[in-house]
Formats: sequence, C-alpha cells, structure tokens
Amino acid sequence: MLQGVKTRGYPSLQELESAPGYPSPGRLEKGPVAVIECIEEIPCNPCEQACPQHAITIGEPITNRPHLDEDKCIGCGLCIPRCPGLAIFLVDLTYGQGVATVAFPYEYLPLPEEGQAVQAVNRAGEPVCPGTVIKVQNPKVNDQTPVVTITVPREYAAEVRGIRRIRRER
Repeated sequence: MLQGVKTRGYPSLQELESAPGYPSPGRLEKGPVAVIECIEEIPCNPCEQACPQHAITIGEPITNRPHLDEDKCIGCGLCIPRCPGLAIFLVDLTYGQGVATVAFPYEYLPLPEEGQAVQAVNRAGEPVCPGTVIKVQNPKVNDQTPVVTITVPREYAAEVRGIRRIRRER
C-alpha cells in the first residue's frame, strides 16, 4: 500500500503524480484534462468505457490502474460521473489569468448553484481556499451523479478536490 494512503487515508500529491492516470505538468498547461486519482489495483473499468476518445485504458487484467493518454484527452469530463470511486477530476489551468477550474462529482443535496461562493476543500476535506461555482451538470447520462465545476486561484488547482457541503436552510 502506498505511504500516504496507509498513514493518512488518502494519497499524497507525489503518489498521485506518479500514477499512470495523472497528466504531466506540460499537459496540464494546455487546457482541460482528466486527472485520474485512482491509485489502487481494483477490478473496475467504467472510466475506460465512458471515454469517447479512448484516452483512458485499463486493459487486462481489469485490476490495472487507469492509464491516461494525455494526447487523446480532450477534457470532456464524461469520465467523472462514471467513476464509482469518485476519483476522476477535470482540471483547467488555462481558464483565466491566475484562475483555474476544477470539476468533480458531487453527491450531496442541496446542489450548489451557479455563481455561488463556496469553500473549496482538499482530499482530506480540509478548507483550502474560496471558490465560485460556474457550472452544475446533472444530465440523465450521469446516473444521478452531478458534476460541479468551480473556479479557484490557479495555485490551488492540484489540491482542491471538492467543496464544503452546503447545508439546507431549516
């Protein structure tokens, strides 16, 4: 088992960057790209089936970790809601000057709304920085797994992986 997962319950950025599903720094600079944070060898392949560009491969055996062909990935995000482990994100470092976007699965109610200010959190659920919701997608094909896209300061894009849960008004 990897050290970060073993000691903290979630992988370190260094562990993720060495995974076959993590895009290179050069590819991250070119526009939206899938970031696959699946580091365990488990029998799973919905991400491979979801990618229309065939940019994600598992192959045989089905326990292989997902490999991202970063040259084929167009950043469509169709893989995000298909991952049962909620381990795929879409990062766009080119969104704006000093601003990046991070898209992630969000399985809580109520859903955030476009334009809403939110607290962006890291893999451990700890606050990282403020963010703003720019898109909430929940088409039928997502099978009830909405995808939320937020803007964050560019320097936090590798760290932000969700938002603090929004509480319902009573």
